[in-house]
Amino acid sequence: MPRHTTLRSAVLSLTLAAALLPQAPAAHSATFASHKSPFNCGKTFYANNWSPGHNPSGSIDWQTYGGDEINGETVRATAAGTAYFNDAGSTSYGKWVEVRHGDGTRTRYAHLATMVRAAGATLSVGQGTAIGTVGSTGGSSAPHLHYEQRTSSGTVDTSPTVDGVTVSLGQKKAVTSTNSCGGSGNPYTPEEICGAGYTTIDSAALTGGRTYLLYNSANGNNCVTTLKTTAPGTEASMSAFLEPQGASRTTDSGSYGYYAGPVKRTAAGQCVKWGGSIGGSSYTSPFEHCG
Repeated sequence: MPRHTTLRSAVLSLTLAAALLPQAPAAHSATFASHKSPFNCGKTFYANNWSPGHNPSGSIDWQTYGGDEINGETVRATAAGTAYFNDAGSTSYGKWVEVRHGDGTRTRYAHLATMVRAAGATLSVGQGTAIGTVGSTGGSSAPHLHYEQRTSSGTVDTSPTVDGVTVSLGQKKAVTSTNSCGGSGNPYTPEEICGAGYTTIDSAALTGGRTYLLYNSANGNNCVTTLKTTAPGTEASMSAFLEPQGASRTTDSGSYGYYAGPVKRTAAGQCVKWGGSIGGSSYTSPFEHCG
């Protein structure tokens, strides 16, 4: 299916466990454009990429800045993805969370005092979703947040960028958070959910949200996702489906807080039927957008 220029509606545009965890399922992750600070809007703390001797090299220790003590501060996801909750007890990271992002990269948040889910649980998070509080569990000698940005292969980025500030090895910089500033809308976009290279070519309104059809001209794949706009974060029955003409339908449905999908199918040169639902409100297209 080629990219179409006519849209039916407007587009919305120091110590650690060495072993890496298994890859997260692809569903309900989102590719992020940039990381925010892991703290509440307006909070300023030191990002200390101290070297040598920090393990792993390139990880950030977030520490008290001025008179604002970091101990007990809310910790928020710096980008959208799926959060995995862990507890190493009195060693290593202690209570810690790994957020796996849609492009395969990961962020880690360690030495937490509390977590919003028990160890072993998972949670779909948006940028700014609270995941725990700062503490000093595990192999920590004082309250701080140990933070890492990792590539899809597991390598730690030694010059991570947070809220537009790059903190390279040996640097210590005060960073003011713009995370979770303003608005209570859905933190995801259709393009984030479907991933790099996808462009919205159609959408349809639902009560409480919208369903989207996207296309990737580089690989000929379509993608459908349904997003909530009313009470995002509160789970509701949702679905997204995609059906190339002459082929079976693929559907993702369940009780979700932010979106259903992404549903991806190869459909170069084919007509497609697509749509989705939120609660009792649904949309099903005719076969259209033919190649």
